[in-house]
This record gives sequence, structure tokens and C-alpha cells, in this order.
Amino acid sequence: MEDSLIERLDFGKMGYGCKHYRRRCRIRAPCCNEVYSCRHCHNEATSMLKNPCDRHELVREDVEQVVCSVCDTEQPVAQVCTNCGVRMGEYFCSICKFFDDDTGKQQFHCDDCGICRVGGSENYFHCKKCGSCYSVALRDNHLCVENSMRHHCPICYEYLFDSLKDTTVMKCGHTMHCECYHEMVKRGKYCCPICSKSVIDMSTTWKSIDEEIEATVMPADYRNRKVWILCNDCNDTTEVNFHIIGHKCGHCSSYNTRAIAPPVLPQ
Repeated sequence: MEDSLIERLDFGKMGYGCKHYRRRCRIRAPCCNEVYSCRHCHNEATSMLKNPCDRHELVREDVEQVVCSVCDTEQPVAQVCTNCGVRMGEYFCSICKFFDDDTGKQQFHCDDCGICRVGGSENYFHCKKCGSCYSVALRDNHLCVENSMRHHCPICYEYLFDSLKDTTVMKCGHTMHCECYHEMVKRGKYCCPICSKSVIDMSTTWKSIDEEIEATVMPADYRNRKVWILCNDCNDTTEVNFHIIGHKCGHCSSYNTRAIAPPVLPQ
């Protein structure tokens, strides 16, 4: 009996759990009273239920009971099993009811976010306006958008705030998954899907368009035609010469523009 317990403890120390976390416990979901390896396993399973009314997500703070994966003892949430003494997670947060053996992630709890983050607390700061933790490299070096992380990724529509995937902050201040961002740029889309501002330096592209326009003479009927445009990059409106290739903003020289109705002058 004692040898069997030692074998199970040794096996537990190797770390097991699920595809999301290495841990030595499972959680009982108070919302449905079922046992799952982690919150994400619960949410994935319940999102597949046939009846939409049965689909739900687990609130991490509501978890009260865990089941030790080494000795199968169910108990109140704690880092150490009350029966066999195994640490159910090398990292443990009593607020999030979170366990994880992979401490290389440098987990830390952010009181302002209200959840655990990864990457080391010394490498992140909490931006109160954006409503999330950002890399210290972005301190005083990003455009704040109120609660920018408490939205869905504009590409895959997964909720960003507690997503397991890496996120990026674009020049405009809006956020999306890194992999979605790179895929978007790879496909030749260089504007934010939310506000349409350019997300990378487009000066070389604008110069190429200048050269193409200069080499493309418009028919006589269109040479003196004017059009009003709104610049997506600087939000300025200007009246410019119409050209089939593009319309250059008179304020910031961007071609990220769109034609608009002329302004209504006061009578």
C-alpha cells in the first residue's frame, strides 16, 4: 500500500493534467457539478452541448472544490492535498483557484485585472485606461483605447482579455491576437479591422503609388475632376484631384483614404 502511494506521488511529480495546464488536480465546476481538468476544458466541453440553453462558462472565482489527481481526494481549494500531501500545482493562486506546474511561464496575479497573467510581474504594467496588463516597453509608448482588451479579437472573435494566445497592440491602440495580426498582414491587409488606420509604416507604399499616379495620365474628362476624401490615418478631410489609382491625403500624404460627400456649407 505504501509503495503504491509512493509510485503515485512520483508519477504526480512528473506533472500531468490537460492540454492547457500541467497540474495534479481537477476542479469541480459549481455551475454544473461536473469535474474537469481545468476551466478551459469545462468551457470547451459545455460550448459543444446541443442545447444552447445548456452552454455556459465557468467563473474561476466560484470554484470551491478540487480533486487530487494523485489520491483522488476531493477537498476545498488549496495548494497542498490534505490527504497525500502532494503539491497540486507549483504555482497556485487562491483568488483565481488556479494551479500550474509550469512556473517557467512566470505567472503572477494582477489585482487590477483580477486574474493571473504570465511573463513576470516585473515585465508588465497595468494600464488603467486600456484595462489590462501591457509590456513595460509600451509604458508611455502606446495609444490608449478605453478597455481595448475587454473586446473580442476582430479576426477570430475570441475574447481577448483572458485569452491563452499572445496579443499585440497596434499603432492605433486596438488589440488582436498576434497570430491573427501576422496572418492579416501576410494576406496584404494593412489596416486595423476596427478603425481602418494603417498598422505598419506605409511610407514606401505611398511613394510607389505616387510614382504610379505620375505615370498614369487620366483621360481629359477626368483631369480636373475633384473629390472630397476622409483620411483613415489622420481623420482629416480634404478636396483632391480624382484619380483611379488612389487619393492622397493633403494633410499626412496617406493613401489610406475613402471618398465622402462634400461638406455642406452654411447658408
